[in-house]
Amino acid sequence: MAQIYVASPFFSPEQVDRVKRLEAALEANPTVKDFYSPRLHQDAANEQFTKPWATEIFHRDMDQIAAADVIVTVIDFEAKNLDSGTAYELGVATMSNKPILALQEKDEAVNLMITESMHWYTKHVDDFKTYDFNTLDKGEFVGEIL
Repeated sequence: MAQIYVASPFFSPEQVDRVKRLEAALEANPTVKDFYSPRLHQDAANEQFTKPWATEIFHRDMDQIAAADVIVTVIDFEAKNLDSGTAYELGVATMSNKPILALQEKDEAVNLMITESMHWYTKHVDDFKTYDFNTLDKGEFVGEIL
């Protein structure tokens, strides 16, 4: 059973809807022990959007990446761009040798640094309901690479 970190933007209603559907799929998956989604953990001891708040959130998220077995990411953001925070989390995961499983619902080109770091890729959020996190099957990116 896997401990998962969800790396995803959640700045617009469309992004929040996408990550909520991903969280629901992970909750339904019997091979998921638990997951940490930063969207669900914005409460902090410090006032939101202050430097102490940012420091607290950063360290909490980094600790959760370190504790995760697998990173599940949403790579949809705006056009051919990836959210900078998500990109940073994926870089940390890559350097920590964590498998990265990606969801992309839009048909946009993706930077090669992201596509080459992926362990598995899908365009369908429901695939996360049945993906076996115990065997971690591979699946390459399918689409246009930047």
